[in-house]
Amino acid sequence: MDRRVFLALVLFALVIIVPSLIWPSKPPARRLDGQTDSLSRPVAGLDSTSADSQRTGAPTKTLAAQPPTRLVAADTVWVTTPLFRLGFSTRGGTVVSARLFQYRSFATGDTGRAAELVPTGRPFLAQRVAVGADTLNFTDLSFTPSAQVLSVAGEPATLTLTANRGSSTVTLGYTFRPDAYQIDVAGRVTGLGAGGAQVLVGLGDGLRNTEADSVASFRDYGVVTKSAKTELRRFGSINEGDRVVLDGPFEWAGVKSKYFLLGALAIQAGQPQFAGVVALGGPRPDSAKGFFGGKSGLATQTSVAVTLPTPPAGDFRFTVYLGPLEHRRLAAMGHELDDANPYGWALFRPIIRGVAIVVTDVLLWVHEHFNLAYGWLLILFGVVIRLLLWPLNQRAMASQMRMQAVAPLLKEVQTKYKNDPERQQKETLKIYKEHQVNPLGGCLPMLIPWPVLLALYFVFQYTIELRGASFLWLPDLSRFDPYFALPVLLGLSMFVLSKVGQKGLPPNPQTATMLYMMPAMMTFIFLRLSSGLNLYYLVSNLCSIPQQWLIAKRRLAEQGKRAGST
Repeated sequence: MDRRVFLALVLFALVIIVPSLIWPSKPPARRLDGQTDSLSRPVAGLDSTSADSQRTGAPTKTLAAQPPTRLVAADTVWVTTPLFRLGFSTRGGTVVSARLFQYRSFATGDTGRAAELVPTGRPFLAQRVAVGADTLNFTDLSFTPSAQVLSVAGEPATLTLTANRGSSTVTLGYTFRPDAYQIDVAGRVTGLGAGGAQVLVGLGDGLRNTEADSVASFRDYGVVTKSAKTELRRFGSINEGDRVVLDGPFEWAGVKSKYFLLGALAIQAGQPQFAGVVALGGPRPDSAKGFFGGKSGLATQTSVAVTLPTPPAGDFRFTVYLGPLEHRRLAAMGHELDDANPYGWALFRPIIRGVAIVVTDVLLWVHEHFNLAYGWLLILFGVVIRLLLWPLNQRAMASQMRMQAVAPLLKEVQTKYKNDPERQQKETLKIYKEHQVNPLGGCLPMLIPWPVLLALYFVFQYTIELRGASFLWLPDLSRFDPYFALPVLLGLSMFVLSKVGQKGLPPNPQTATMLYMMPAMMTFIFLRLSSGLNLYYLVSNLCSIPQQWLIAKRRLAEQGKRAGST
């Protein structure tokens, strides 16, 4: 069993450590002021008609005899709700600013300010319409707003933007609610003809970094979609210049960072409306190439757009979510939108996600109802988990002592039938049955805490409510201990726990090696993990020491009885 535990810990270490070795923690190269950002333009080749024109050499037409693209004047219309402040450009009706009042930024240069989600010069919701070989890019239009400033309080309010181009009229209506991060979008384009069209909604090329550790933040950038199930495609898996087409229909699609989401949802009569998603890989910093010089796992930009079929009348509707990856808020919107924030690795996600959601709900409920700091809550949580596992540990102790009692018999069977493996196995099982011994009984309590531990790892990794929560000397429970005190104490507690637990056990070179190796390895693993996870595991170990001492004391007493009887 020691070998299996050791192998599990090694695999866990590889999962945590190897990515940091392959993708070194270097900041992305900065773009000089005035340098052109190739991804600030709409994604090339989003509609098949443009691609057909490139293959045939025919020029691409535009609706209503649209002249060549030109830069139009732009003003910013500000919309303020209790939750955020949005800036809409009159050029294209795009979102050029989104400040969330309830969340602050930890990024260099933005520290302490309300979190801004829109990267400078790279707006959200750039839209265009494709009708056959004709296209109308909204960013070429100058819109007239219904108001220059809109304050939303009490009741929902709508901002209307209108633009004309020849015989075509484009109307965009954005409806805001005072208590939600969602925006209802209703648009209409006249002059489409009898065949209908497709609206292409740009979801930008990534959210603005809001975290102190920008490298870790960029690794969580990805495209997330919901069809039959939710799928996440990280930016790091899309090479620079690659055009990835995801076929729908999709209920929703979005671009996520570690803690925030820009998503678009379109459902009519219970049917998904988005026909597909197109992602174009953006540039990657030279400083972030892989450890062996290959593809970097750090990708800061990938342009994403969704396609929405539109009837001949030119009307289209969808809902935008621009805000935090807050589980309860997203779950309330339905359509499994809360799954945009994945917990766990793909293979173990069904198990880890369920445990993580329960743990998160418990932590948030206790915090809100008893006003208990998350740090003290984690300490309490660690104590409670150990108390719940106390009976299982007692049974494991009894199983271990029965294994010790039959050890001489097992050794005799192994010696007697060393040349007959089948008979040896049969006699071994017979001894187990006669003495009521379960060879796996001592391992179960050791394995049960791991799903909780892994779930807590992802809870602290992705739960925005814990972001920035301080405790004692720890400035942020979701980040590592800046003084590395908790990992060191964790290693020491594990050493003491193992030392006490080995009292009364027969000498074993492997066990002696693990006594020193496991605490050192776990200390190394936990150095850069969240301080909240370190705190929970430390408390769990400390609470286990008294029980291990009682188990060792009883084990020694049983050994004394057996020695006296012989």
